[in-house]
Amino acid sequence: MNQNRLFFWVSRFEGISFLLLLGVAMPLKYIWHWPLGVEVVGMAHGLLFVAYEVLALSLKSTRDWTFKQWLIIAFCALLPFGPFYVEKKYLS
Repeated sequence: MNQNRLFFWVSRFEGISFLLLLGVAMPLKYIWHWPLGVEVVGMAHGLLFVAYEVLALSLKSTRDWTFKQWLIIAFCALLPFGPFYVEKKYLS
């Protein structure tokens, strides 16, 4: 699998895991006092977040992204739905 395709899938799964963490796991923890969801989804999201950032940095030169573009791409991982924006704007 080439690096562009890998980043595409990591970006997609990172975005989904962030939404699951915010929309499912955290309410389970704080409303229904079931912290296991945050532990599992949080770990997966953390690993995907690190992979997203490492791949974004490694793709900066191969995709000829400017520093500003790379900064936007890296910052989008911190926002809900941000990786989906990156997918539409920078990966298509």
